[in-house]
Amino acid sequence: MAEMKLGLFIRPTGHHIASWRHPNAHDDANKNFDRFIEMAQTAERGLFDMLFSADTQTAWTTVGTALNRQHYSTWLEPYTLLASLAPITKHIGLVCTKSTSFEFPYTVARQFATLDLICGGRSGVNIVTTGNGRSAKNYSQEEHKPKPERYEIADEFVDVLLGLWDSWEEDAFIRNKKTSTFFDWDKMHVLNHKGKHFQVEGPLNVPRSPQGRPVIIQAGASEEGRELAAKSADVIFGASQSLEMAQGFYADVKARLARYGREYGDLKILPGLSVTVAETEEEAQASFDVLQDLIHPDHGLAFLSRRVGHDFTQMDPNLPVPELDAVDDLGTRSGQMLNLASQNNWTLRQLYQHFAAARGHMVLVGTPETVVNTMQEWFESDACDGFNIIPSMFPDDFDSFVNLVVPELQRRNLFRKAYEGNTLREHLGLKVPDSRYGTAAERMNQNF
Repeated sequence: MAEMKLGLFIRPTGHHIASWRHPNAHDDANKNFDRFIEMAQTAERGLFDMLFSADTQTAWTTVGTALNRQHYSTWLEPYTLLASLAPITKHIGLVCTKSTSFEFPYTVARQFATLDLICGGRSGVNIVTTGNGRSAKNYSQEEHKPKPERYEIADEFVDVLLGLWDSWEEDAFIRNKKTSTFFDWDKMHVLNHKGKHFQVEGPLNVPRSPQGRPVIIQAGASEEGRELAAKSADVIFGASQSLEMAQGFYADVKARLARYGREYGDLKILPGLSVTVAETEEEAQASFDVLQDLIHPDHGLAFLSRRVGHDFTQMDPNLPVPELDAVDDLGTRSGQMLNLASQNNWTLRQLYQHFAAARGHMVLVGTPETVVNTMQEWFESDACDGFNIIPSMFPDDFDSFVNLVVPELQRRNLFRKAYEGNTLREHLGLKVPDSRYGTAAERMNQNF
């Protein structure tokens, strides 16, 4: 029986916008490395496939004057964080975001190839184009590049990554002291990439990864994002509000794989999922309501303005959400939020409360049985290959998930009872990718 894949999406105090205000929250987690050690070790105790840290290149993560109410304006830089967690963990995959709009592919290829060697083949990189235009001002750019150009750059960026990670064959390094031969010339490959946005000679100056190459993750739900994921991603993080929406996304992205010579199982789709769980429905709802009541209206309206792309900061939160057009440059989430508000006749307060816990991902509140019932339905109905878990608040909500939901998944044989592999690809059930150059034997056969 197929098993779910589970990722943990870490964020210092949690994903709910008011999480830091909860009495049990570690409100110093934006600077306290020990808090992240705790998260990683709990995730590993829960046998998670990977932990994931998102990133942005600006402290301006909300709009208006509510920035000082936002806990996610400063945090530990994710790549450094993962490298520090590598020797403290043994099994769990280590994934973080890199922006193709502000990085160079050679640097990113080198960083993650190195991390993969440090952690024994457990690294992955989440490729994003960055939707927050304020980031551009930190990289000597007056304006952020338009979305089509950002995706054009991302497509070439990933091609270069893949090429650089094929620089060395697995057995290239002979290390023959008697003949003074450290590596086999025939097993080193110079990329010589000359594209529209990047010119990269290569080879990469890091040996080949224990898992072939680091796992590539993508999170875009737009047309460009889906196509990029189908072409080159191993995992895609999705955001769906309903089973039908998730099934449509799943079917669409999986159907694109064949045009790139890929198989159905070569790409794992993990929608985000926020879970508040307790022994009874009443306890779970009460726990969730505590966080909802902690949202300051100024923060809620500023959060909404940032996500939708329209300024609500001076409006009464009890007013209905006005009829507005989605802002395409912010991604598909803007349209989803406005559509939900229109369908449900929500006020601004109701809309920001709905998205406060997980920013447009599915939210489940209930007992272990009711939570797993929904997870199982999605998993068995071609809506996902597992979930990217987005706890509303650390540590309580994630501890409860590991202590209550994971055992129920295991009882139903939906999730592993022990780690059986060593690499992230093994955890996810992904094949080790072949080098574009093939093995020495394959190249010899091609010459005849």
